[in-house]
Amino acid sequence: MIDVARLAAATRPLTLARCAGGYLPWLLADVARAATGRAVFIAADEAQARSLAEAAQYFAPEIAVLVVPAWDCLPYDRASPSLKAAADRLAALAALAEKPAGAQLVVTTVGAITQRTLPPSRLAALSARLRPGGQVARDALAMKLRANGYVRVDTVVEPGEFAVRGGLIDLMPAGAEHGYRLDFFGDEIETIRRFHPASQRSLGPADGFDLLPVSEVLLDEGRIKAFRNGWLERFGATATADPLYEAVSDGRRLSGMEHWLPLFEPELVTLFDWLGDDAVILRDTGADKAAADRFDAIRDYHENRTAALSQKKGSYRPLPTDALYLAPDEWQQRLTAHRVHLASPHAVPDGTLNAFDCDAAPARDFAPERVAQANGGAPVYAAIKAHVEQLQAAGARVILASYSAGARDRLQGLLADEGVARLAQADHWQAALGQAAAGAIVLTVLPLDHGFTRTEPLGRIAVLTEQDMLGDRLVRKKRSGRKADAFMAELAQLAPGDLIVHRDHGIGRYDGLIAIPIGGKPHDCVALSYDGGDKLYVPVENIDVLTRYGSDSEGVGLDRLGGVAWSTRKARMKNRIREIAGELLATAAARALRTGEPVQIDAHGYAAFVDRFPYAETDDQLRAIADVVDDLTSGRPMDRLVCGDVGFGKTEVALRAAYAGALSGMQVAVVCPTTLLARQHFQNFRERFAGLPVEVRQLSRLVPAGEAKATREGLADGTIDIVVGTHAILAKGVEFKRLGLVIVDEEQRFGVVHKERLKALKADVHVLTLTATPIPRTLQMALTGLREMSVIATPPVDRLAVRTYVMPFDEVVIREALLREHYRGGQSFIVVPRISDIVDIEEFLRLDVPEVKPVIAHGQMAPSEVEERMSAFYDKRYDVLLSTTIIESGLDIPSANTLIVHRADRFGLAQLYQIRGRVGRGKTRAYAYLTTAAGETITEGAEKRLQVLSQLDTLGAGFQLASHDLDQRGAGNLLGDEQSGHIKEIGFELYQSMLEEAILEAKAEAAGMKPPAEAFSPQITAEVPILIPEHYVPDLNVRMALYRRLNEMTGRPDIDSLAAEMIDRFGKLPSEVENLLAVIEIKLACLAAGVAKLEAGRKGGLVTFQNDRFANAEGLMSYMQRLGDRAKLRPDNKLFIAAEWGDDRARLKGALALASALAKLAAGATLKPVDKPAAKGTPPTALPPRAPARPAVFKSKIRGR
Repeated sequence: MIDVARLAAATRPLTLARCAGGYLPWLLADVARAATGRAVFIAADEAQARSLAEAAQYFAPEIAVLVVPAWDCLPYDRASPSLKAAADRLAALAALAEKPAGAQLVVTTVGAITQRTLPPSRLAALSARLRPGGQVARDALAMKLRANGYVRVDTVVEPGEFAVRGGLIDLMPAGAEHGYRLDFFGDEIETIRRFHPASQRSLGPADGFDLLPVSEVLLDEGRIKAFRNGWLERFGATATADPLYEAVSDGRRLSGMEHWLPLFEPELVTLFDWLGDDAVILRDTGADKAAADRFDAIRDYHENRTAALSQKKGSYRPLPTDALYLAPDEWQQRLTAHRVHLASPHAVPDGTLNAFDCDAAPARDFAPERVAQANGGAPVYAAIKAHVEQLQAAGARVILASYSAGARDRLQGLLADEGVARLAQADHWQAALGQAAAGAIVLTVLPLDHGFTRTEPLGRIAVLTEQDMLGDRLVRKKRSGRKADAFMAELAQLAPGDLIVHRDHGIGRYDGLIAIPIGGKPHDCVALSYDGGDKLYVPVENIDVLTRYGSDSEGVGLDRLGGVAWSTRKARMKNRIREIAGELLATAAARALRTGEPVQIDAHGYAAFVDRFPYAETDDQLRAIADVVDDLTSGRPMDRLVCGDVGFGKTEVALRAAYAGALSGMQVAVVCPTTLLARQHFQNFRERFAGLPVEVRQLSRLVPAGEAKATREGLADGTIDIVVGTHAILAKGVEFKRLGLVIVDEEQRFGVVHKERLKALKADVHVLTLTATPIPRTLQMALTGLREMSVIATPPVDRLAVRTYVMPFDEVVIREALLREHYRGGQSFIVVPRISDIVDIEEFLRLDVPEVKPVIAHGQMAPSEVEERMSAFYDKRYDVLLSTTIIESGLDIPSANTLIVHRADRFGLAQLYQIRGRVGRGKTRAYAYLTTAAGETITEGAEKRLQVLSQLDTLGAGFQLASHDLDQRGAGNLLGDEQSGHIKEIGFELYQSMLEEAILEAKAEAAGMKPPAEAFSPQITAEVPILIPEHYVPDLNVRMALYRRLNEMTGRPDIDSLAAEMIDRFGKLPSEVENLLAVIEIKLACLAAGVAKLEAGRKGGLVTFQNDRFANAEGLMSYMQRLGDRAKLRPDNKLFIAAEWGDDRARLKGALALASALAKLAAGATLKPVDKPAAKGTPPTALPPRAPARPAVFKSKIRGR
C-alpha cells in the first residue's frame, strides 16, 4: 500500500513500483490533495499529458489542473510554434506565477520541461491588467500587442489575435476561451465586453482581464538591442545580411525566430525554477526514454544545420544545443535536486530501498478473446461476463469505463443481453465506488486508455476500460471547431478578374467594388466588364442577381451586354433543367409503388458488430445509419444517396447496411469505380466481418482468373454473401442467386453503360449510393422526397490532427520530415503543381534523401499505370508518392502521415484543403509542410490563403468548401449524366438555384398548386448615400461578406439582428449603413408586393410593377381612389404617388411606407390612407400607414451590451 502523505514529504527520489498507467490520474489527484505545494507530473509525450489531465479531473473535480505544453515544432526548425501552443504555454506559466489557492496538479511533458523559458520576473513585467476606465492610447496598445506576439487579423477567432476597427479593439489573450472587445473614448477604455469568437456577438460586460504575451519572443526596444548584440558577438559582423537579423532590426517578426530566444532573453530559466521547492514531482516510466530520444534529436538537428551552413554560406545559423535546451547531465542533476520520483508499472523485490509498492496492476486485456472471436470463436462479451463475475465473487468492486455516454449505453445493452445482472450507471468517482461497494457493476464515462486492479483497505477495486475489453478506440476530445463561416467568407471572397454570372446579362468579369455618385450621393456598386469593354454597375443591395461562375473558368468567353446569346442559352438550359426535375418526380412516384423484401435485424448481433467500429460516430453519421436501417426494414426497396466528404464515415454506413442485408440471407454487391478503391473496401469488409458466418470475396481485374471464376460460381450458387469489386461485377456473365442489396461507391465516376446495368439491377433490390460530391443545403431541401438522401456534413472527431507549417523550401527540414515518417514506419506524399516540377524534386530526393524510395504518378500516365503505381504505394512497396494533384480524389492511406506541398502558393485554397485531407487519417500525428520558393516573395493573396489553412486545424468547412469548388472535381452525376456540361454553360451557383426552382415548380404542379413566381431583384432608387464606409469596416472581404448577408435577409427580424451585430462588432452605425439597411427593408417589401422598381424622389414615388401586373388589381384601384389626386396610374402602367419627401430620411420612410402598403395589398388586404391636412399649395404628404418605428438599435449605441 502506498502512503500518499509519506510520498509528499519524501526528501529523496523514490520509485513507485507496480503503478499501472490507469492508476496514475487517481494517485496524482491524491498527491495534489496531500502536498503542501503543487503536485507535478512529467509525461513522456503530449497525448499522455492531455489524457492524464482530463482523467485526473474525474477522480478529483475540486483540484485545479494546469497543462504546460511544449512548442509543437521541431528543434532548429524554420517554423514557429503555432500561435495556440505558444499562447497556452505562456498562459500556463502565468498561472504558475500565482500562489495556488487550493490543491493544484501541473501536467507537463519531457519536451516542455527540457526547454528553457522566460524567468518569472520577466513575465510579471510583461503582463498588464486592462479594466474599464483605464488610461491607454489605442494605437499604443496595438503596438504593444504586436510586440507581445499578437497577430493582427480581420476577425478574431483564436488566442493571440487582435483586430482594430475605429474606436474598437477586439483581442483574445493567451489561455482565454472567449475574446474581449475594448471600446475606447479618446485614450480611455470606456467599456470592455466579452464576445464569442464563433458568432462575434457580445456575451456581456467584463470587469477587466490580464493581458499576457502570446510569444516568448518580445520585440520591444530592449529585446531587439539584446538580440543584435548577441548575434554580432556569436556570428560576427559578416552575418548581418541574414534575413532574420534584418527582420528583427526592423522590428518585424519572422517565422522560426523563436529558436533564437536565448539572444533576446539572456537570462532564461527552466520550468523547474517555476514550480517551487515544495512541489512533489513524479515522472512517467517512459519519460527517461523520451528524454534520451529528445536529446539525440536536438543533437542531430543541430549537426545537420551546422553541416548545411558549412556547405552553403548564410543559410541557417544555429545556436549551441545548451542555449535553449537542457543538456543530458543537467537534466539528471535537476531530477536529483528536485526529488523527482519515478512511477513504474514493474514490481521491485521486497526490501528495496527508496521504493513504495502501489499495488496497482494493469487490468486484464481481452486481446486473445478478440483474436479468437475474429477467427470464429466465442464472442468477447462472454469472456467479459465470466471475468466480471469472477471478480465480484472474489469481493472486488467492479467499474467499467467508457469514452462517451453513447458508448456506455451500448456496452450496458450488450452486457445485459449477455446476461450480466445488476448493471448501474454513475457519473462521479465517489458515486461509482459507493454503488460498486453495494454489489453493482458500475458503468461510468472516464477517459482512461487502460484500467487497473488495486487492493484498498475496503477490498479490491477493478477498473476495466473500453479499450481493455474491445481493443483500440480512436476517440479523442472534441475540439471547439473554428467557425466554418469565417473560413467560408475567406473562400467566397472575389478577386478582381474572377468570372461572375448576372442573372439577366450573363457572364462578366468582376472588376471590384466602386462607389458611384447617384443623384450626387455615393452608392457602392459591384463593377463588371463584359465582352467589347462594356461596363455594368450593380448596386450592392441587388447583388443577389450575381453568382460566382465557379473555379474552372479557363477558356470561358464573356457575354455581350444587350446580346441575345445569354438569354437563348439560359432559356435552353431552363427547359433541360425542367426535364431533369420531371424525371426525378417520376422516379420518386414509381419507387413509392414498388415493394421490396424487408430486412430482419438481430439487435444483439448488430450491436456487437457496431462495437467493432473503433471511432465515435458523428451525429450526422448516426442519422444516416438510422435512415438506412429504417429503409431496409420498411418493406419498400431502398434507393438512398449518402453524401459526405472523403473520410467522413460513409464506408461505415455501407458496412452496417451490408451486415443487415447479409445476415438476413441476402447477397450484397459493393461496386467501386477503381480497383484501388475496391481493394480498400474489400480489406475493410473482410476485417469487419471476420469471425461472422459471412463469406466476403473480391472481383476486379487484379484478382487471378481462377479466383474470379470461383467467385462468380459462388455468387450463382449462393455460397458467397458479399462481393466487393469494380464494374466487373456488372459484367453479363455475373449472376446472383439472391441479390438483395447493391452498394455503389462514387456513382458519378461510372460510365453510361454501367449506369444502365445498375438501373436494371435496381428494379426490386435495395440500393445504397455513396458519393463525395457535396450539394448545397438549399438544393438538398428541394430534393427531399424526390430522392432519399442523407448528408454527412460533420467531420469525424479530431479527424484532422494535422500540424501545418508554412515556410520557404528548406532542404534540411524536408529531409528531416521525410526521414521522421520513414523511421516511424509511415509513408509520405509530395505534391507539385506542375508535371515539370517533378524532375527537380526527384533529383532532390535522389541526392539529399537516398534512404527513401519514391514512386511517381501524374495525370499524363495511362490510367492503368497510375492505378498500378498507387496500388504499389498502398502496399507499402514505396515510401514516398511524388505526384501532381492526382491524390485529391478519394484515396485513403492511413499509413501516410506526412505531406509536403511544393510551391503551395500556386494552389487554390480548396485544392490545398482537399490535398491536406489525405493525411491525418490514422492514430498518429500528421504533418503538412506548405512550402514556397526559397528567397522569393509570394503574392498577398497566396500568403493569406496559406495563413488561413495553417490556422484552420479543425475540420468542418470541408463539406461547404467542396460545394463552393464543386466544379474542381467535376460536378458529379448526382441527378443525371449531363450535369457538368450544363454547369459549364451557365456557372455552378446559377445552375444550382435554377434546378432548385425547377424542382419546387414541378412539385407544386404535381400537387395541383400554383407554381412559385420567378425570382427577381427589385431596384430601389432614393438618392441617398448607400454604402458601408471603408473607415467603418476597413477590410474589403468583410464588407463584401456583409453585403452578401444583407441580400440573404428574409425579414425585419433578420435586419435588426444584423444591425445589432454590426454595432457590436464595428461600433455605432454611420448614416450610410442605416440607409442601406432601410433600402434592404424596402426591397423586401417590394418583393412581397411584386414591385420591380421603386424610385423615391423629392416630389414622391414612382412604382414599376413586375411584368406590369399587380396581384390585387381591385384593391389597388380602390386604394388609389382613396388617395385621390395624389395617385396617378401612367399610360406605361407605372404608379406615381405624390408626396413631399424633402430630405433623405423622409424619402426612405415614405418609400418604406409605400412599399409596405403595396405588399399588404398584394397579400389581399384593403388599406385606408390616413388623411392629414396638407400644407397650402402642396399635395397632402400623408401616405399609407407608417411602418413600425425602427428599433433603438439603429439610433444609438447600446451600452453594456
